[in-house]
Amino acid sequence: MIIIRAARPEDLPALTGIYNHAVIHTTATFDLEPQSLEERKRWMESHGPLHPLLVAEEDGNVLGYCGILPYRTKPAYSRTVEISVYVHPEARRRGVAGRLMEAMIQLARSLKHHVIIAGITGGNEASFRLHRKYGFREVGVLKEVGFKFGAWQDVHFFQLML
Repeated sequence: MIIIRAARPEDLPALTGIYNHAVIHTTATFDLEPQSLEERKRWMESHGPLHPLLVAEEDGNVLGYCGILPYRTKPAYSRTVEISVYVHPEARRRGVAGRLMEAMIQLARSLKHHVIIAGITGGNEASFRLHRKYGFREVGVLKEVGFKFGAWQDVHFFQLML
């Protein structure tokens, strides 16, 4: 049975492994080099009461995670957050991302956030479908803003009004 819960410090190695797989094999992140546990620890610590980090767990194994962080640092953006969802490659197509997304949207509403933004690299049709399923609408595209795997990458911005 898959449970969704708050991330804990002991999840850090699994979260780092999931993220680094995406760094090495996908354009889902524009990091170009795998991150160390210390770097991911700082990232984990950037989450907090208004910006939670959730994990999907099954039989003690972390299958994926979802977090929200501030969209921008200026005070007027304080109720706008950016969402990220990553799933272990062996747990894909099992509904893990959807369960995480649904839980995070409910949590963001309860925290009185107003807008959730998602930046999704062009060509990531699975992520486009996932976000649309939960009510996100595409609001714009930044053309060729990242260079990874020898090619320029577009970023599509999706927005959910809570």
